Amino acid sequence: MIPASNVRNLVLRADVIEAGAQGQFHIYPVRTIDQGIELLTGVRAGTEDEEGTVNGLVSRRLRELATGLKHLR
Repeated sequence: MIPASNVRNLVLRADVIEAGAQGQFHIYPVRTIDQGIELLTGVRAGTEDEEGTVNGLVSRRLRELATGLKHLR
């Protein structure tokens, strides 16, 4: 996975290019962090208020942690 803006600067050895042609090696250009999250997890990144998405799950967990910290005071 590389930033899409770096694709034009990518230089690969011949054996790596061949491995890519045979499906043994992949390069995934991504434009946003959310694209990378979706590629790595197979789950839609979504927004912080969408249930079942990575960002929704992260947001919910952060709220849970914040609530837990309030109880420690």
